[in-house]
Amino acid sequence: MTDGSAWRQPDGVARQGAPGARSTSTTGTGQSPWWSDALGDPWRDPDAPSAVVIRPAAAPPPLEPDPTITAPGERRSLGMVFLVAVVTALLAGALGGTLGYVFATKGGAPGQTVLGAAGNGTPASLAVRPPDSLAGVASRVLPSVVTIKVGTDSGYSLGSGFIASSDGYVITNDHVVEGEKGQATVTFSDSTTVDAKVVGEDQESDVAVLKLSKSGLQPVQFGDSDQVAVGDPVLAIGSPLALANTVTSGIVSSLNRTIEADEPGGPTRYYSAIQTDAAINHGNSGGPLVDAGGRVIGMNSVIRSMASDADEAGNIGLAFAIPINQAKRIAQDIINNGKARRTVIGAELSNSYQNPNGGVEVTVVPSGGPAANAGIKPGDVLTRINNVPLEEPADLIALVRMYAPGQAVNVQYQRDGGPHTVQVTLAADSN
Repeated sequence: MTDGSAWRQPDGVARQGAPGARSTSTTGTGQSPWWSDALGDPWRDPDAPSAVVIRPAAAPPPLEPDPTITAPGERRSLGMVFLVAVVTALLAGALGGTLGYVFATKGGAPGQTVLGAAGNGTPASLAVRPPDSLAGVASRVLPSVVTIKVGTDSGYSLGSGFIASSDGYVITNDHVVEGEKGQATVTFSDSTTVDAKVVGEDQESDVAVLKLSKSGLQPVQFGDSDQVAVGDPVLAIGSPLALANTVTSGIVSSLNRTIEADEPGGPTRYYSAIQTDAAINHGNSGGPLVDAGGRVIGMNSVIRSMASDADEAGNIGLAFAIPINQAKRIAQDIINNGKARRTVIGAELSNSYQNPNGGVEVTVVPSGGPAANAGIKPGDVLTRINNVPLEEPADLIALVRMYAPGQAVNVQYQRDGGPHTVQVTLAADSN
């Protein structure tokens, strides 16, 4: 044990104050911070070896040059960088498209709900409709159907019509153009509009003809309304409630329905109509009723409704069209002669006659007329024309007007309780 008066630092340097001592203080004395006063411990054995080895920190390894960093003065080509970016984008797009297709066609990821059945077939936009399908028929006929707008005292009248000739004749209802005061216009299915002029009209038949200031048009194909049968499929085309290019479908639900339409202050219209359940509303008037082949067999004219107000009437599945054989004949008369011939049988009928078995009673038979020439007399009860039953006078008028002047019809009648049949050649009204 010693009092430490002669101890030495491990490096052999005498303690400060001793002869030859070296200061390593960090406080300006030169004394080492690792030793401080540790070696001044009075209880330390001065002969015990002591050393504190301080190794210098290893130098960091040299950094490898970054290949993306261009050395000063060195220029890199941007073309390669751009090419790599483009190729990467293309590959990513191709991968995304492939995955999208797989998910769309295979139903997506496992466990996910898939809507719709697999294999939906050819998209509708790529499908070709057969010409005899409803869509095929509609696409053929629509370019020949027009919307008619006519100025009147109260505003304007709007209805439908169809092109009857390539040089611009259009057939429509008389009640569509009735009361014309302003310019008449016609709008085609492609929304183009041209001016029109009313050529002529027959009020009692409810047929009118317009002439357009345009030629090279596509006319409709006419059918034969005498060959129509109940149950035949039909399309009604027009502008109901001003909704242009509207197509509705149905069937022929009856034939030879007598239409006797009275209008306040106007004429009484008569015709033996084709009945259909195709949806027809205000604005369909004058438009075509076409068969499954796209041939016009009638002109839509009247609807039956439960409403008491005609302005509020709407479709209830009972609509009526003028047979096209009759409408076409009248239109041809108007074009050729400026007016239509009215077909008559040459007999006046009783409005009070009633019989549970039907029939209409003849009261007057003017001499020289069709009925007189066929031997029909006052008092005879006419029961059928071409096998169509007669129930009231309007039936006879409507049926007779279906036929052209000069056409012969078979008339069945009762005289003195016995049945008779005679052929009558109809004539044109001389008035």
